[in-house]
Amino acid sequence: MDLPELPVNEYVVLHLLRSSGFFMFSKIYSDTTLSMALTLSAAAWGLYWFPLRLIESTGIEGAWSVVFFNACPLIVLTPLLICGFKSLRGTLGPALFAAVMIGLAFTLYANGLMETTVVRATLLYYLTPIWLTLIGVFWLSEPLTKKRLLSICVAFLGLVLLLSNGDAVQHPLNIGDLFSFLSGIFWAIGIACLKRWSTIPILPLTTFIFIATTAISAVFAGLLFNVPLPDITMLKTAFPTAAVWSIIFLLPCFCIIFRVSQLLFPGRVGILTMSEVVVAMISAAILLPEEPMLLLQWVGAFAILFAGLIEVPFGTRKKLS
Repeated sequence: MDLPELPVNEYVVLHLLRSSGFFMFSKIYSDTTLSMALTLSAAAWGLYWFPLRLIESTGIEGAWSVVFFNACPLIVLTPLLICGFKSLRGTLGPALFAAVMIGLAFTLYANGLMETTVVRATLLYYLTPIWLTLIGVFWLSEPLTKKRLLSICVAFLGLVLLLSNGDAVQHPLNIGDLFSFLSGIFWAIGIACLKRWSTIPILPLTTFIFIATTAISAVFAGLLFNVPLPDITMLKTAFPTAAVWSIIFLLPCFCIIFRVSQLLFPGRVGILTMSEVVVAMISAAILLPEEPMLLLQWVGAFAILFAGLIEVPFGTRKKLS
């Protein structure tokens, strides 16, 4: 379908999602609408740690809880992949590569959340905007604007404040911190691939991502951590929690993040998804008494939100019908 040419940086055309006959974002939305959708979806991702800890509390050891959690959406996604596989014609290679990169990122990040504190795992992961901006500038010709530099500076000032409670002294660095750091790099590569090959249909891509995450997580659990397989009773007990959180709550958010990442520049995606930091910090402070937040950390959380607001061009029309 031929679409009218629109002013750069004013409107973004959201392509039809051809997977399985479903349509996603078939209208024309402004950058503001896309940015808000991305920010809210990423904020929901800030609770990613919570179901993992709930599953672990049923007796399933941390590494296998990551496998189980990411396998559940495949119940819904696999039939859609079978129905929509033809839509991958011409983009199968890029889709598989992006899925492996994002699968590695999810695996490393989830295991980081299980091995180190929620605070440090989230902070180390969110060096991502630096990697995304560098990749965007050098690979995708993304303009490096003063607003982008200001957003990054404000965001990382917030991250410094979030670390102001001397957490490194209370909780020494461990393998989880390395996992979290590496996860941000792989996530940046994966998101840049989505922008580079923006015609990859989202539902098949999402299916590949969860397959990759499940498989890589199983390798981590079985080989790296050498954790024994959970018994069937534990899996039955944990299934309702895993299914509700992974399929109903987080899967739609992931689809939105992946789709919008195909349409906005990677550096901007990196800044806006930092809303996850705020939700992760606040939820951890409320639900994990051993990880309290101090006043300076709250200031840092609001600084991160402000950095996201700098990136959202309020004042443009939000939507064209």
